[in-house]
Amino acid sequence: MSKYALVTGGSRGIGRAICVKLAQEGYQVVINYASNEAEAKKTLEMTDHHGELLPFDVSNAEQTRAALQDWQQRHPDDYMEVIVNNAGIRRDSVMALMPEDDWHRVLDITLSGFFNVTQPLLPSMQLHRFGRIINMASVSGLKGLPGQTNYSAAKGGIIAATKALAQEVAGRGITVNAVAPGFIKTDMTEGLNEAELKKMIPAKRFGTPEEVADLVAFLVSTKAGYITGNVVSINGGMYT
Repeated sequence: MSKYALVTGGSRGIGRAICVKLAQEGYQVVINYASNEAEAKKTLEMTDHHGELLPFDVSNAEQTRAALQDWQQRHPDDYMEVIVNNAGIRRDSVMALMPEDDWHRVLDITLSGFFNVTQPLLPSMQLHRFGRIINMASVSGLKGLPGQTNYSAAKGGIIAATKALAQEVAGRGITVNAVAPGFIKTDMTEGLNEAELKKMIPAKRFGTPEEVADLVAFLVSTKAGYITGNVVSINGGMYT
């Protein structure tokens, strides 16, 4: 029986690196994306086609549930034993000037997306008495960053939800952890003043998506079965 891992926002950046790593670890990776099919196909190619594409907008509960039900019907003997809630966006602005849509869109994708994806898949995990849920948080959710009130709120909510859900499902062999990256060299950090920001980081560099993916791969492994409800920072010492 194949092992399946769903990675939301898997078409680029950290999500792509996680897809590739989990494929290397023996998973059939279900690569979710909202609109960029071309990049999602590139990710699938990078996994040596150890998986499939599953397009849906995580912020749309009805669309998400329909896509997951369709997948289950096509895989009646399988279940998603790993969920990586990675989908998210940034729309930075100081609160006083923030458009209302930027507030809702960031929370809808990151926080509501976590619920929309995870809630329908939990029963199968509980039935099989094994599961791994990884929620992509951020240093912004731990300490807050100016200009990111919406993003910090979304990631802080993910951290709180991680701690609560972990306690609900631990008795069923399901672990729930959050990964909180600092500055990782992806398209989300393009346009930032890397030279100046490096001065804030004791390691004096941005992290790589592959380093985040290696951490995720450990947390979903059987070796991490006693680690749950935790937030693991990966930020080069910038915030501890």
